[in-house]
Amino acid sequence: MADLSDPKIDEAYQDVRSDKTDTNWLLVDYESDRSDKLKLTATGSGGLTELREQLDDSKASYAYVRVQYANDKESKREKFILVVWIGPNCKVMRKAKISVHSADVKNVLRVFSMEVPAREKDDLKEEPIIIKLRKAGGASYDGV
Repeated sequence: MADLSDPKIDEAYQDVRSDKTDTNWLLVDYESDRSDKLKLTATGSGGLTELREQLDDSKASYAYVRVQYANDKESKREKFILVVWIGPNCKVMRKAKISVHSADVKNVLRVFSMEVPAREKDDLKEEPIIIKLRKAGGASYDGV
């Protein structure tokens, strides 16, 4: 079981969800290679592009991101995604625990439209994610 008791995680989650702040992502990492305790590593307002720069190829991490996009000329939407990052150089035992720990993370970072499993930083390019969010989002008047 993953330990998400760090109060900074919930504070950052509320901050990302709030319309009153510019913060649009948070990153949670394990305290150490052997620990199951998660801690808030970073937050930011630069979206997926900025988040990608923070990811470590040797770690497994979780991120929560607010993605804003225009569905058509008349509307703007905001959706939240949960990113489960397993870097290409992540240790085998850490990878093995991710599926169990993801359930614990989802109990804290609760509200999201889509889960994005990411193994490479290119998995977090904004355009393909927005296309998936549009398809999942219902009404679309621009043929997407």
